[in-house]
Amino acid sequence: MKMKAFFEGFKQENFDYQNPDFNNMGSWPLAIKITTCLLLSVLIVFGFYWFLIKDSYSRYDRVVSREPTLKQQYQTKSFQVANLDAFKLQLTEMQENFDVLLSQLPEDVKMPGLIDDISTTGTQSGLEVDRIEPANDVVKEFYIETPISITVNGSYHEMGNFVSSMAAIPRIVTLHDFSLEGVARSNDENDSEAPLKMTILAKTYRYKGGDE
Repeated sequence: MKMKAFFEGFKQENFDYQNPDFNNMGSWPLAIKITTCLLLSVLIVFGFYWFLIKDSYSRYDRVVSREPTLKQQYQTKSFQVANLDAFKLQLTEMQENFDVLLSQLPEDVKMPGLIDDISTTGTQSGLEVDRIEPANDVVKEFYIETPISITVNGSYHEMGNFVSSMAAIPRIVTLHDFSLEGVARSNDENDSEAPLKMTILAKTYRYKGGDE
């Protein structure tokens, strides 16, 4: 009966639904006043969620999605800070070692003497030295590199001895880019090994002075 009476309140003929008097809401039927209050409450709650809570949830989701990245950044920076002194010490040691190596480079290659050493090494290995020709210097940041093109003739075994003996030269010499090709045997050669021609690039180094 109470529900029936409540709905009967909507049927009062003296209430103008098209032009309700908001200045005299106290005179409205009880059913209409309750319904209006409920609608207003729903609108207030929805507006509160839409304009305040919804944005907060969005910001929260963004923060949560960034959490793994922020943790990784924190761990990386923590590791760097914890090992900063060790890194500085290692960098200092590397610089000192590099300076020592640079100081061991000669300031003058003394090319005639180096060519004699290479030629003697080739001859003592049993090779026929065909050509030893220095090329133009290559200037690096801390040193100067001098390429030397070397061509020798002999057996494979003799060439192996030559390459090994180059390490005994009292200068810093590195070997690069070699090529081998066969050489026609002369009639008076009875060796079991066919003669070969080897072209190899040697590089020697000197300290780069301030005026170079």
